[in-house]
Amino acid sequence: MHNKYLVTDEWKIIEDRWDPSLHQGSESLFSIGNGFMGQRANFEESYSGQSLQGSYLGGVYYPDKTRVGWWKNGYPEYFAKVLNSVNWIGIRFRVDGVELDLAQLKVLDFNRELNMKEGLLLRRFKVEIRDGLTFEAEVCRFISMKRKEIGAISYQFKIEGGDVPVEIIPYLDFDVENHDSNYDEKFWEGLEENVATQKAVIKARTKKLDFQVAAAMRYELYHNESEPLPLYPEESTRDKYAENAFTLQAKASEKYSLFKYAAICSSFHYPKDSLVARADEIASQARRDGFKTLLEEQKADWLQRWEQSDISIEGDAEAQQGIRFNIFHLTQTYTGEDARLNIGPKGFTGEKYGGSTYWDTEAYCLPFYMASAGKEVARNLLVYRYNHLEKAIENAAKLGFTNGAALYPMVTMNGEECHNEWEITFEEIHRNGAIAFGIYNYVRYFDDEAYLAEYGLEVLMAIARFWAQRFNWSESKKQYVMLGVTGPNEYENNVNNNWYTNYLAKWCIEYAAEVYARVAEIDPAAMQRIVAKTGFNAEGELKQWQEISSNVYFPINEELGIVLQQEGYLDKEQRMADELELSERPINQHWSWDRILRSCFIKQADVLQGFYFFEDHFSKDELERNFDFYEPRTVHESSLSPCVHVVQAAYLGKMDKAYEMYLRTSRLDLDDYNREVHEGLHITSMAGTWMSVVEGFGGMRVRNGQLHFNPRLPEHWKSLAFKINFRNAVLKIRLNTKDHAIEKLSGDSVEVVVHGETISL
Repeated sequence: MHNKYLVTDEWKIIEDRWDPSLHQGSESLFSIGNGFMGQRANFEESYSGQSLQGSYLGGVYYPDKTRVGWWKNGYPEYFAKVLNSVNWIGIRFRVDGVELDLAQLKVLDFNRELNMKEGLLLRRFKVEIRDGLTFEAEVCRFISMKRKEIGAISYQFKIEGGDVPVEIIPYLDFDVENHDSNYDEKFWEGLEENVATQKAVIKARTKKLDFQVAAAMRYELYHNESEPLPLYPEESTRDKYAENAFTLQAKASEKYSLFKYAAICSSFHYPKDSLVARADEIASQARRDGFKTLLEEQKADWLQRWEQSDISIEGDAEAQQGIRFNIFHLTQTYTGEDARLNIGPKGFTGEKYGGSTYWDTEAYCLPFYMASAGKEVARNLLVYRYNHLEKAIENAAKLGFTNGAALYPMVTMNGEECHNEWEITFEEIHRNGAIAFGIYNYVRYFDDEAYLAEYGLEVLMAIARFWAQRFNWSESKKQYVMLGVTGPNEYENNVNNNWYTNYLAKWCIEYAAEVYARVAEIDPAAMQRIVAKTGFNAEGELKQWQEISSNVYFPINEELGIVLQQEGYLDKEQRMADELELSERPINQHWSWDRILRSCFIKQADVLQGFYFFEDHFSKDELERNFDFYEPRTVHESSLSPCVHVVQAAYLGKMDKAYEMYLRTSRLDLDDYNREVHEGLHITSMAGTWMSVVEGFGGMRVRNGQLHFNPRLPEHWKSLAFKINFRNAVLKIRLNTKDHAIEKLSGDSVEVVVHGETISL
């Protein structure tokens, strides 16, 4: 089912042969970024084969007008597109008059490598230009983690078979398009093109919202790396494009090195009238400092980041490669330095899904950033949602909710809902609960109750108000029910009483009331401010919340001893996922939607998502009965699904299943399990891979202000080691089959519980 073509290496992703059919997938896998911008692994030189050109900037998007067959009241006016931005990597080569294009020339040798330890994209190839004449190149590219606007390229090449002219054209190109444009329009219009010897600057703006971006380039050419060559290029521009073109009389077997530096500045970070000057200045400084200096900065920065976030698995190279691949992409997608940014489902690797954040952030990503990046980075993820609270209230009002009720969007860039599938936009409202759970998870992890008074309570109150209105009283059941929803299992739409949604909503209401009481106790002044701002009627609303939360209906089946995913689930024909033919998988690419909706098959953890969030609310036997019932019916066609099952399978001692699911989550993209890696990577689910290792095999939980560990390792793993930033302490945990070691590297004293034994560090 999956496609394994990469070499297994613990610190590298290696493609050791040229296969054009794999190229677009590799463009995703070998993507690089720095939290502010990113670039797919497109070639610098021309490529006429199948490719998804992609250069992306954090915070810059386009409100593409919604395109649906039947407009429904409440639909968002636009779907926010992750914008393909300026092509800054471009360098065309014509060798003895022949365009360098790997889709057209005979490829004699090819190797592509992502050096995850140092944040470098490397490529080596050799092509035949014509009989007896070859072109060989070694290319190194990175986006600087230290200098957020800088991308740098080293392009070293040589000719074999004779002295020939090589025309070289470094360029910047804003005449780009989005593959997912709803109306096949281009989203940029040019503002300025400036060009001079060995330099160029172009500036463009989005046709809507007026985001402006300037890109500047510098370059230099060396003979044998140390001898700079004087260049007298022809300079030319057209709308949204600028280039230098020069011809080198290349000598056979001689090595030439072209270094290109690009700086990209957007109005998301700089004043519009300063963009050109700022980009030009940054690119110029990069050239003055030189490629080697930038490279050493890059290596040092990544070394520091890996020092905190690395997970070491001894005895399983595939598992090791998988977890590092996931940590690498998480790290270069979000650094936490700007609370306006978040973690998009494709990060900087593709256009699909749009938007900068989903519920994935709170449900899956937050634990990774809490443990590896620390309190301030994690806090910024929550502040992001607080800053969008007014928009969430507006979103709910558009659907008829009142009194400050908030419905956070399924997909957003600025707090507005911009997803336009009705069963998602209007029904997949459990996203509200994930945001509340994120607050709870953060506070229990860092003991930051001040956050509740400063930001958290307002969000929780608005979410509780939404749920209080979304439930309705059922006269026949004599309980509160929730109708017409879609749970995490998107292969079920418009269902009644989805157990997960009902349970999460009940918990949200109770938690909001609990936090209200706590803030009133610890910060009366903050409470007074919040009540005045929100118009909260404590006596009436708290009483209503209590009435609803104590009378919520939950579908169950006592005979099987399980909760039901939703009312009527057992009316479906009950089949197991392993009964499906391989030719039918994934079913979302082979079945009609009608057939999927009528089946019992589950896209991702739904009931089990609730058991994951609220493990301590249920007995181990209850979890096991529900796991044994629902997992075999789950097709895991969401990237978010396997990780939850790893954590639960390991807790239940089902180690074969835990390991199977771990490989699926950690190598989901590397081995292309769902046959869609060409569209981009599954960034948010990569945080689930971290959960699989630390919470699954490491058995880490937070209970009563303490870290608990109940590790269970796969039999063939010799050891597992990772670091945890918990409250104000950094811990190093090393687990193996015989014993476990936990060391406090820095910070305050802390208590941990290992297999039930309390240890003070």
